[in-house]
Order: sequence, then C-alpha cells, then structure tokens
Amino acid sequence: MISRIDLRGDALPEGGALRDLLPRAEFDVEAALEKVRPICEDVHHRGTAALIEYAQKFDGVTLEQVRVPAAALKTALEELDPAVRAALEESIRRARIVHREQRRGEHTTQVVPGGTVTEKWVPVERVGLYAPGGRSVYPSSVVMNVVPAQEAGVESIALASPPQKEFGGLPHPTILAACALLGVDEVYAAGGAVAVAMFAYGTQDCLPVNMVTGPGNIWVAAAKRYFTGRIGIDTEAGPTEIAVLADSTADPVHVAADLISQAEHDPLAAAVLVTDSEELAAAVERELEPQVAATKHVEDRIRPALAGRQSAIVLVDSLEDGLKVVDAYGAEHLEIQTADAAAWAARVRNAGAIFVGPWAPVSLGDYCAGSNHVLPTGGCACHSSGLSVQSFLRGIHIVDYTRDALAEVTHHVVTLAEAEDLPAHGAALKARFGWKVPVT
Repeated sequence: MISRIDLRGDALPEGGALRDLLPRAEFDVEAALEKVRPICEDVHHRGTAALIEYAQKFDGVTLEQVRVPAAALKTALEELDPAVRAALEESIRRARIVHREQRRGEHTTQVVPGGTVTEKWVPVERVGLYAPGGRSVYPSSVVMNVVPAQEAGVESIALASPPQKEFGGLPHPTILAACALLGVDEVYAAGGAVAVAMFAYGTQDCLPVNMVTGPGNIWVAAAKRYFTGRIGIDTEAGPTEIAVLADSTADPVHVAADLISQAEHDPLAAAVLVTDSEELAAAVERELEPQVAATKHVEDRIRPALAGRQSAIVLVDSLEDGLKVVDAYGAEHLEIQTADAAAWAARVRNAGAIFVGPWAPVSLGDYCAGSNHVLPTGGCACHSSGLSVQSFLRGIHIVDYTRDALAEVTHHVVTLAEAEDLPAHGAALKARFGWKVPVT
C-alpha cells in the first residue's frame, strides 16, 4: 500500500541531492498557468458575465448573481447543526487567542541624538479570501483565513467559494454559516482561477483586492502565480503533506491513523513516515490496511495517495539522520513521535507547523489547536511561513532626522553616493547645507 525508501548504511547526501531522494507529488503549476491565463483575461474583460459563464461551464450551475445574498448567509447560520456551530465557535475562539497575540506594535529606535527610525505595521486595506469546495467542504479554512485578517485590522474582507449545484448555485451552506459567524457579509459564488481573477481585477460586483490568501487546487495556485506582483499572495499551495518523525516508542496505531488522515484529502496528498525503527515501519504497514478499510474515501483518495510516488516510509540509521531528512523535506505538517519529542521538535528548522508528541495530531491543528492550518507545501517551508496576522500587515519605516543629525552623517552619505557613481544622491544632502559638506 505504501512504498519504502531505505537510506540506511551510507552517509546522507547534502542539500538538493537529499531532497531529490525524497517522495514528492507531481504538481506542475507552470503548465497549469498557460491554461488559466485566458480565463483570467476573460474575467478581466467581461467581468461578472464571465464569472456566470464559467460557473455554468465548470460547476454546472446557472447563476443570476455571483454575490451571495445576505438572506442566504442568515439562513445558513440559522439552519446550521448546533453541534457544528459549537465546534466552529470554539475553533474561532481558540484561533483568536493565538492570532491576537501575534500583532506587532509600533517601535521607535533612536539611531543617534535627533535621528530616529520608527517601524509601524499597517494592515492591507482589502483582501480576498478563498475557501475550497471541491472534494470536501472546508469551513475551517474560512476560520483560518478570516481570523488573522480581522486580528490584523483589515477593513475590507471578501470571501469566495465555488458554487454548488446541490445548493442552487450557492457555496456550501456550512461555508456560508462560518462567514456569518465571523461577520463576513461579502461572499461570492466563484471557484478556482475564476475567483482569483475576480479578486485581482475586480468586476462590476466585486472591487479589486490588494491580497489573496487561502488554499486551493492547482488552478488556484496557477492563478496566484499569474497575478503575483499585481496582488500579494500567501503561497502557491500544493497537495497537502504530513511527515512523521518517529522512533520505536511511537504507537503504530497512531502513526497509521495520522498518515491516513492526510491521505483522505486528495489522491495527490503526501504521507511520509521517517523512522530509524524497522519494527515500527513494519507495524505501521500492518496497521494501514485495516484502518484504511474501515474508513471512507478509500478508492478515490486514500489508496492512490498512499500508493503514489509522494508517499513512503523512509528508513534511516538514526534520529539524527531522520532530522536531516525531515528538514530537507520541509513538510507542511510535521509530527514528532519520539522519546523526548519536544527536544527533537526544537531542533527542526523546516516545517509549516510542528506537532509534538502523541497528543498533538495534525487533525487538532486543522481545527482547534488555535494554530493556523494554511501552511506552505511542496518544500516551501524551507523559506516560507504559514498564514498569520503578519501575512496581512506591512512594515513601514518612518525616518525622522533633525538638521544636526543629518549634518553629522552627510559626509558618509556623500562618500557612498560617489562610490556608487550616483552624485545626485550626495547633492541632495549638499543642497541643504549650501553645497558644502558639513564638517563633523
């Protein structure tokens, strides 16, 4: 059901050579880019009419309007299962606790007497958030996108989710209910690249945004790449990933269950176990079959995901080698199921989020840990972070110098300007002092 990669016996290669040995899903955003380009430009030129046409073509629904009526949001919340509402409210409460603490304050540094630099943090003015609606419905993604944007102080928030034929062309009612719980009343029935284009260019109904965030399929990722520079993005999210670093103390029942939990997202989802224990590897392999057989989405998602090239059990000589492997892999979600798990977790450099010990599974982070589940995939955790309040803030430096403070440093500025053959830079300072460099 799942393959093995044996890295025991020889010294592990460094850098890219090690990354090339590790399993990874095929996810060709560049190829998808050429397919989304004409769609994005069609939305640019025809606006709402294009959105309605693509809803018919891609989603099989006939829309009269793209924006979700306020009454539909209200009804969705009123009809929401009370248990689901309570769970969403708790998810929101915990996410707010964590994200509220992330907000940075203004800070002023006195560089010299009379010379200060202040860094202030200003929220993005308007954001477009995306909640997927393909194989599954993700009200949790509504929470994970909206809460940090709100805690950052974003004033204008719009959300898009694909129209659903089953619900008369509206997004899934649980998505709408989550929006209502969070006070988001600007919601659009639009999916994939079409939704990103709507946000980037604006339409007759939707004002353009400064930034788009949220997970999605390859078409969403390609559209984000297409618009990078015109708008800010969080990340080009690829198929979801879990890596587990485990030793002989790990419970194979837990490890197998956690690998399956991510495999059920998508046939391209990655499930990777890195271990120095042959016994654990064998036990996990034995556990997978009955656990998979007992769950849902087996043939269309879980089996293809576990059997795919993106999933494997990786055997290493030691946990030290295992640490090198998971750092090279840079997983979206990394579980540490070892003796002294916290100490090993503290040494990890590359991961979207780290889950420590047997009682912090990835599923907790997906819903109710308080952490954010919009995380870098495809090895991007080596250079990128998950969604947070900081994602929606811009740091602006404010430079405030007195005449004396400028005079004191002018000769250095002039010297550096001339060294770079940019004499007008230096002249801009000389002009303030009668074209003479002040003597300090």
